[in-house]
Amino acid sequence: MVIECLLPKLYMGITEADLRWWLSGYDVSQVMIGVVASHSALQILHGAKQEGFKTLAIAVGADKRRLYSAFPGAEPDEWLMLDDYKDLLNQVDWLRKKQVIIIPHGSLVEYLGADNFSKLEVPTFGNREILRWESSREKQRIWLEDAGCTTPKVVTDPRDIDSPVIVKYAGAKGGRGYFVARDYRDFRRNVNLDEEFTIQEYVLGCRYYLHFFFDPLAQDGYQVHGIKSHAGQNLGRLELMSMDRRDESNVDEFYKLGSLRDLREMSLEPSFVVTGNMPVVLRESLLPEAFRLAEGVVATSFELEEESRGMIGAFCLETIVTDKLEFRVFEISARIVAGSNPFVGGSPYSNINESEMSTGRRISRCIRKAIETGNLIDILS
Repeated sequence: MVIECLLPKLYMGITEADLRWWLSGYDVSQVMIGVVASHSALQILHGAKQEGFKTLAIAVGADKRRLYSAFPGAEPDEWLMLDDYKDLLNQVDWLRKKQVIIIPHGSLVEYLGADNFSKLEVPTFGNREILRWESSREKQRIWLEDAGCTTPKVVTDPRDIDSPVIVKYAGAKGGRGYFVARDYRDFRRNVNLDEEFTIQEYVLGCRYYLHFFFDPLAQDGYQVHGIKSHAGQNLGRLELMSMDRRDESNVDEFYKLGSLRDLREMSLEPSFVVTGNMPVVLRESLLPEAFRLAEGVVATSFELEEESRGMIGAFCLETIVTDKLEFRVFEISARIVAGSNPFVGGSPYSNINESEMSTGRRISRCIRKAIETGNLIDILS
């Protein structure tokens, strides 16, 4: 199949010519969905099977194969076993021979490294260039604020800390290492100066993680209106897939043991390591604002750089809703998030449109529709 479209010349080190050359060797009727066996892989593999694709799981350690045998509905058709995830860079010819399309998630980027991921010479779902903006908290803030989101205030000099703040490290770490500080002394006691970090005001409220999907090929539904260089254009369909809250250890149980001051006298500090996810729905009156924020983020993604391809596929807005019913957006994940895992069988939102539509399945549906319409190159990088 010859696939024609106009694209920018470079996707994080992968050129348009590279992608066209790889796809010229693909029999698109035999595409295989590939994913690292971690994070949201069960959901992605299950969704790919629902959409009729063959599947490949990539792993280090034989124990992964045994685990996935416990879930026959998601058990991959084939495995690629590695000694180290960075060995994936040496398997690109084999992956392309297998007609693999890689679905990225947080563990892939973390295990492989952002630079190595940008050089992975295999067709990959979504826009890798967007992940470069996601990986930098400074770039994230510019993106979100340009999109009309209200974000927590940033403290640039830790000596200026005069009220509770949360210190976050870069990358997808599942909250590991995050900590709360009330003053500079707290900050110095807990910070790892060898890692890149951001200091944000600690906003009181309920944390909601909103899982959206943007399909640039769909021409119906809730259309995202373009801005600036794309003003007057419909960019594609925005869908609310699901939302979650997160169980975090040990902060969720910390309050039961006494005041923070008492606990610190016992050398105990709260931590924010994500251990699980809980389904949640918003009060319906908040949904218009949720969609406004998500639409702004997508529309702005097309303006981040000259000829930007914008958002493609799944993304998550990580928010706090205050007692004044105002959203604060403190982070964006420009890919599928593990918080969508409670919804392998669909969510109260996605089931309204089609039953059993998980985010993992929605990714494969997007790929299948792109193959059917000859637009596969438009959703890959």
